[in-house]
Amino acid sequence: MIILDGKSIKNQILDNIRLEVIKLKDKPKLVVIQVGDDPASCVYVNQKKKMAEYVGYNFEHINLPESVSEDEVIKIIDKLNEENGVDGILVQMPLPNHLNSKIIQNRIIPSKDVDGLTDINTGKLVHNCASLISCTPKGIVDLLDAYKIEIRGKHAVIVGRSDLVGKPLVNLLLNRDATVSICHSKTKDLSTITKLADILIIAIGKKEFIDESMIKDKSIVIDVGINRVDNKLYGDVKFDTVSKKASYITPVPGGVGPMTIAELAKNVLCAYKINRQ
Repeated sequence: MIILDGKSIKNQILDNIRLEVIKLKDKPKLVVIQVGDDPASCVYVNQKKKMAEYVGYNFEHINLPESVSEDEVIKIIDKLNEENGVDGILVQMPLPNHLNSKIIQNRIIPSKDVDGLTDINTGKLVHNCASLISCTPKGIVDLLDAYKIEIRGKHAVIVGRSDLVGKPLVNLLLNRDATVSICHSKTKDLSTITKLADILIIAIGKKEFIDESMIKDKSIVIDVGINRVDNKLYGDVKFDTVSKKASYITPVPGGVGPMTIAELAKNVLCAYKINRQ
């Protein structure tokens, strides 16, 4: 069994970006909009800030009160869309219930949508056209590539159909010639399907939901879950037992999470090239 070390791959990616940024005339700029003070969101924003500082990006954090109106958020996005010095705009999820996340995400112009969540970028991904791609799914594919794991012809099973991970991942893997099955909370006999997977990707947010009885021998297991229980992080996979049966597996933490940050760094640089070069 080989552990897919997302942290070391992330470090390589960031080091390469850092060297490229040094040669640029202007620094790329990332703006993160956060509404409220959700503790998990604060952690994720801080990770993005550290990444930006490390590679040499300009970084701005706009922290709005939880009571902010949708119109106010949209006005801020419109202003950032017009600013030539801003390359990437990211709205930290989740948003309070009174804000429509789809409307807000789609207000970001596609060339600055470094989360890859606008309908236009999503549509481009479906049609296998160049676009800014959602960071976690792209990080999963790049992690497989870094370990020279063949995707073409493999049966990939995804558990979870979120707009952030499951749905874009379907198209990324199809574009790489995988056979793809997607499962969710209404799927019957889930383990029957997960046991068919050459590559099993779990993104449902349930602590240690997948055990060794639900995978086939020598499969590749990608755990996207981050579940905090009693101040400790757990994945969606029971790592101790599943790792004995899998050929490759991602740890939590240290697997997919670092790759998500690396892909954000890539997207900001890509957006800079689209917008300014």
